[in-house]
Amino acid sequence: MEPILEIRNLTKTYKGGFTALRNVDLDIRKGEIFALLGPNGAGKTTLIGAVCGLVRPTGGTIRAFGEDMHANWRTLRARIGLVPQELATDMFEPVLRSVTHSRGLFGLPPDPARIEGILKSLSLWDKREVQIRALSGGMKRRVLIAKAMAHEPELLFLDEPTAGVDVELRRDMWKQIAEMRERGTTVILTTHYIEEAEEMADRVGIIRAGEILMVDDKDAMMKRMGRTEAHITLAQPIGTIPEALSTLPLTLSDDGTTLTYRGGDGAGQGKADVAQITKLLTRDGIDYVAIDQHESSLEDIFVTLVEGGLESGSPAA
Repeated sequence: MEPILEIRNLTKTYKGGFTALRNVDLDIRKGEIFALLGPNGAGKTTLIGAVCGLVRPTGGTIRAFGEDMHANWRTLRARIGLVPQELATDMFEPVLRSVTHSRGLFGLPPDPARIEGILKSLSLWDKREVQIRALSGGMKRRVLIAKAMAHEPELLFLDEPTAGVDVELRRDMWKQIAEMRERGTTVILTTHYIEEAEEMADRVGIIRAGEILMVDDKDAMMKRMGRTEAHITLAQPIGTIPEALSTLPLTLSDDGTTLTYRGGDGAGQGKADVAQITKLLTRDGIDYVAIDQHESSLEDIFVTLVEGGLESGSPAA
């Protein structure tokens, strides 16, 4: 299946020499939720801006829906929605009028029923006659999502959609994002809440200093880079690691009271190894009093990559 969005060798260098994007290659599949993760200044917003026409790339190509964005920008942009990171909007307009106007900007005929449905789905219908400036920060962000959905986009960008939003509103927004995907909308989002990407995304891309380090299915990434770490506190100190455990990735603390395991593959091997270690310790008469075990999260993998644990990635289509 042809990607809904295909980016090749995308580069952006600003006046003064700062390079925000470096030969970015990225394919987005139709109907998926794709999470783009990276630290501040990594190039996430610049990448989104380049696709949405807010940033002029220095080099490279962008194809959306099988067509060249540069050659067919006006037609293709009408099929793309954007929820920007900044909250700037028409603050003195009532919610209903503002969202309705956003639909008209893309040349679509009025559709009061659809606008009502969008506002109700985002718990904004009761606020439809309220000026946007009078809303809370979380509700203003919901208005931005409503405005982006008003023209029925097939591809939707969400740039930090839950920043500054309380937990309840954040959960409601993620429910809406899941429903968008069910209706066939492809969603690309950036977020600082990595646990949300871990829960919601089908695939994850990690960007650092304008370069894509890795793109992979979330589960495959967890399996390939996930690890188990376990600290086993012994009842009595030992002098060396028992021979039966010598083939496992174990270290012994200087005082001989703690065995530390670091290994596995994110697919259960680590847990199996730790279970085997405890069995062998018991068999050899070595008592332990505590086990502290930790499985890698997507956040652990993200931190490893952005801190230099991987110098080059292998983006997947």
